[in-house]
Amino acid sequence: MSTYKILFLGDVVGRPGRQALEDHLPALVSAHQPLFVVVNAENAASGNGITPRIGEDLFAMGVSAITLGDHAFKVKESYGWLSGPKPVVRPGNWGPHAPGKGSVVVEKEGIALTVAALCGRTFMAPFDDPFRAADELAEASGPHLFLDFHAEATSEKVAMGWHLDGRATAVIGTHTHVPTADARVLPGGCAYQTDTGMCGPLDGVIGTSREIILRRFRTGMPERFAVADGPVQICGIVIAAHRETGRAASVMPVRLTP
Repeated sequence: MSTYKILFLGDVVGRPGRQALEDHLPALVSAHQPLFVVVNAENAASGNGITPRIGEDLFAMGVSAITLGDHAFKVKESYGWLSGPKPVVRPGNWGPHAPGKGSVVVEKEGIALTVAALCGRTFMAPFDDPFRAADELAEASGPHLFLDFHAEATSEKVAMGWHLDGRATAVIGTHTHVPTADARVLPGGCAYQTDTGMCGPLDGVIGTSREIILRRFRTGMPERFAVADGPVQICGIVIAAHRETGRAASVMPVRLTP
């Protein structure tokens, strides 16, 4: 069976992450030839949320769809844009009154890929049940379904992978910004990774200035976060999926430290 590829890039953090994508996405596309490029951009605006301008810049780079997580609504000016026609999704289990869309369909070369996002509940805000939402999503989607599961707990992410195995092309975790060494194709054909990592500063603390985070840990006092400076990393995953069935054939983590 013939296959197509999805390139997914983890949480883009601030200007350094955006610049890294602008500089290196063309080479990644040239090397891997993905049909779709999906990017989590919930930290793209100064490490906290997304603006319409930043979103449009990402689409201009060739991004097919944007996923968001628990910071989706940190920038109020984005609310109307999120509800517009562009393929950008916030977590579908946020609740019925949240602006925006929980899933979108992007089409190319006869493949209709559903791109969706859900948030976990363990150590997170009180979102609606993501497993029930995943059932509804799988029932409503075609055979090609990509889920960005934005969650804190490793166990919850692993459980979601098994929950959708055989019903989704991929369940890829985000939120913790550190790539995990467990990328695999589950027995039912679902590509899985607990966390794909981030695109952002390498020498901070998951993208934030290490000096600020160290002070917070040492003093217990609140302090405003700031995106770190210095060299960047680009983390993601390339998924090959069967065109006929939507089931994954292979996964390959990607990590660049330019």
